Amino acid sequence: MLRITLFCIAKLFLFNGLLAQSLPIDPKATEETQNLYVNLQRLAEKGVMFGHQDDLAYGIGWKYEPGRSDVKEVVGDYPAVFGWDLGHLELKSPMNLDSVPFDKMREYVQQVYTQGGLNTFSWHLNNPVDPAKTSWDHQDSTIQQLFADKKAMRRYKRWLRRVARFMKSLEGPEGEAIPVIFRPLHEHNGSWFWWGKGHASPEEYKQLYRFTVEYLRDKKNVHNLLYAYSPDKFYSKEEFLERYPGDEWVDVIGFDIYHRPNAGDSVDTFVKDARRMVNMLKEIGEERNKLYAITEGGLEQIPQENWWTETLLPVIEDSGLSYVLVWRNGRPDHYYAPFPGQESAEDFKAFYHKPKVLFGREVAAENIYAPPVPAEQAAAKDRN
Repeated sequence: MLRITLFCIAKLFLFNGLLAQSLPIDPKATEETQNLYVNLQRLAEKGVMFGHQDDLAYGIGWKYEPGRSDVKEVVGDYPAVFGWDLGHLELKSPMNLDSVPFDKMREYVQQVYTQGGLNTFSWHLNNPVDPAKTSWDHQDSTIQQLFADKKAMRRYKRWLRRVARFMKSLEGPEGEAIPVIFRPLHEHNGSWFWWGKGHASPEEYKQLYRFTVEYLRDKKNVHNLLYAYSPDKFYSKEEFLERYPGDEWVDVIGFDIYHRPNAGDSVDTFVKDARRMVNMLKEIGEERNKLYAITEGGLEQIPQENWWTETLLPVIEDSGLSYVLVWRNGRPDHYYAPFPGQESAEDFKAFYHKPKVLFGREVAAENIYAPPVPAEQAAAKDRN
């Protein structure tokens, strides 16, 4: 009955031009996960959500202090999207590769959910063929070896079971499973990870992506995930889709892009190049009826005081992107969001006030986990 009701609501959105893929790829997705997916379609029409990796866990000069956030301390509001990473969960470590304890991460995810924000997860997992090697310790044919080596495959399944248990442990106030976006095997068109382009054929990558989704969804019955596919920067639609596993395996498409200006360059083409990628992503998203986002990126140390309004904003404005997420504030020499006194903080405040850039309070008011509101009612609400 629920799914029929949601399908009817989805059709209402379709008729009003506001919906892409009407329901998640998981036919058994929880009610809140279905609601989230439909509501994210609608919200993308209103603006782009801003996100920050590990925002609640630490910042510049602090760590694990309840309620703190570098973003909030600059603009008085939390991000709308919060990124987390599962790296080292597969090793049974109590904390991830960036030293965030998984018990605390679970609490942060619950906080984000109760305050109406969105959680996303990446996974920098070690190499299942040689678990002493990190994501970056690559060798050719790892995926091929994984499917040929029964011991390695048993290990990978064991790692997936640990991911499944963690995802199922994310519960809301009523014991409901908290929906999250899961972004496995990312930046695969580069060769810096063991699953990357230089170490696996397109078919091998697709095989691993599909296996990962199928095992979590169909074998371990994890039904609170939306699955994201996100290469690094790309130069054509063909490159973006070269390793795409298929529409039935992906809920969200996106890409990662970092601004790395070279001091010797006379012209910085980042805005032009990034916007070209966004436009291609939009075409792919509309053709395949998928949500789309900039899933990771930013400018390290943000040395350009007007970067938010003069660089990032032209890339994302009027784009139809669901969200843009900048990377973590890990150290004084490695941060991607401003903090009080940082040279781009005033410009970030101007960015915050742009009507189509959405932060925590605006997204919380949209009740993204509640049953979606038909377009006519939503329009009437906006007019009021």
